[in-house]
Amino acid sequence: MGQRVADKVADFGGSWTFIISFGFFVVIWIGINAFALAGTNFDPYPFILLNLILSCLAALQAPVIMMSQNRQEDKDRQRARSDFMINLKAELEIRGLHRKIDLLIAEEMRTLFQIQQAQVDILLQIRQKLETDPNGWTSSSR
Repeated sequence: MGQRVADKVADFGGSWTFIISFGFFVVIWIGINAFALAGTNFDPYPFILLNLILSCLAALQAPVIMMSQNRQEDKDRQRARSDFMINLKAELEIRGLHRKIDLLIAEEMRTLFQIQQAQVDILLQIRQKLETDPNGWTSSSR
């Protein structure tokens, strides 16, 4: 739970909402102490109390941001590992598909070679017939 709070604080601390609202806070603080409370101001110039508040805020915000960054790093590491495992599985699937396609191609090539051999055998038989009987054409075949 503390890490989620750190994430929320870091998200808010790094937002324009925080920067603008904190800028207004500082301007109002300085305006009240420098001009509005003439003589009775509780934090006169050089605004030591404001400096202390800003220092405390920075001292608290820095470790919270670091905690959030560490958590984000862990998330990124887990995501990278998950991506690696998915990519590895996809690669193994692709290799399996390549093997199957290679087997299909090899079988197709064997079949084509058998058909080609049968055609060559038929052509050789025709050639032998023509060589043994050059007038092998009968009158009915013309």
